Amino acid sequence: MRALLRFFGRTIGYSILAALIGLVLVQFWFFLHIWYWVDHNPSSTAFMDARLERLHEKNPQARLEFRWVPYARISSHLKRAIVIAEDAKFPDHQGFDWDGIRNAYERNRQKGKVVAGGSTITQQLAKNLFLSGERTWWRKAQEAAITVMIEAVMSKKRIFEIYLNVIEWGNGVFGAEAAAQYHFGVPASQLSAEQAAQLAAMVPSPRRYRPGVETPYLNKRTEIILSRMGGAALP
Repeated sequence: MRALLRFFGRTIGYSILAALIGLVLVQFWFFLHIWYWVDHNPSSTAFMDARLERLHEKNPQARLEFRWVPYARISSHLKRAIVIAEDAKFPDHQGFDWDGIRNAYERNRQKGKVVAGGSTITQQLAKNLFLSGERTWWRKAQEAAITVMIEAVMSKKRIFEIYLNVIEWGNGVFGAEAAAQYHFGVPASQLSAEQAAQLAAMVPSPRRYRPGVETPYLNKRTEIILSRMGGAALP
């Protein structure tokens, strides 16, 4: 019996060790990609790949609308609008907005369901680059770990540049350049303040909106963002 217990003990110990080694290797894989993207542009993301796979289920010939543009060729109006709409403390925090997380928790608790999120721009980027959209404690923990890596390795400006180029702005439409062309027929560098505010208002539910389609909520949210853009700090 003692020999059997020792055998199972060693087996469990080896299994735990193997799992820990695997976990470390996965984190190292994430870190290498983040380090590479400090001065190389991602050609795709996990979220893009998942979206394309879903589009292919209906149309095998479907393609994503996506074209990378450097930070300097993205309208400052859009940069200010996104900061105001998504993460007003982005230039100052280290990846997590604890006040925002606490406020989101209180709102969700009062409503009895998830009606608000406290994710920062860096957290959103971590999810888009590497993770699925499932809501599990493991995915949130991994998102937090990747967020720490991104903030440790990249400048705020680089984080924001990648974010603006990879987030979704329509069904299969990714990045500021594709969004500006798709919704307004102009390059990202020429977006007006109102157009930028409207794009920022679309971010939480990007596939709900087609070019020229407006809703009372979208118009109200656009007006709020537009009125606050002047106070946005940029990296």
